[in-house]
Amino acid sequence: MANMPSQLEMFAVPSPCIGVCQTGERGYCVGCFRSREERLYWLQVDDATKRTIIKACARRKAYAIYKQNKKNEQSEQGYNAQQDLF
Repeated sequence: MANMPSQLEMFAVPSPCIGVCQTGERGYCVGCFRSREERLYWLQVDDATKRTIIKACARRKAYAIYKQNKKNEQSEQGYNAQQDLF
């Protein structure tokens, strides 16, 4: 039974594409967070590699959200500090 594939391995890995297809400042798609190479070779890589790419995309997305939230906090603090002057 050790050679039995996990349930996830029994299904094809779907593309994370959401149809945005624009490259951001770091070279990743702003929709799915894949690199150009990851998008280009998606149909040619095996499912294990696709799962690795999807995990990397999730990390990239989490970092982008964190970075955006931090930027929003800083701009709100700057806005509130500016209002205190008047």
